Amino acid sequence: MFLDHPTLTATNSFTEPDRLERLTRVYGYVVALADLAGMPAFIEKVSQMHDHKGTLIVFWHDAPTEDEKAFFSKAWASKMGDGSSNVEHEV
Repeated sequence: MFLDHPTLTATNSFTEPDRLERLTRVYGYVVALADLAGMPAFIEKVSQMHDHKGTLIVFWHDAPTEDEKAFFSKAWASKMGDGSSNVEHEV
């Protein structure tokens, strides 16, 4: 079992706890997409996911591929996420 999941943080998470719930849903969606694509180990490259006022910021241990970035874009744009394309990546 994988135990080193990324840290999930959000701006205003104390007054808006739904932001952390949304990140949890998005994280699950991303892991499922990666599993379906035969890339389950990629999640080990992610160190943190942060919701900053509707923008998803993904922090990476190692530089992501375009396919790996696309998992987050798809999840964030879905009904599980924010419904927008506001995703940034930091290495």
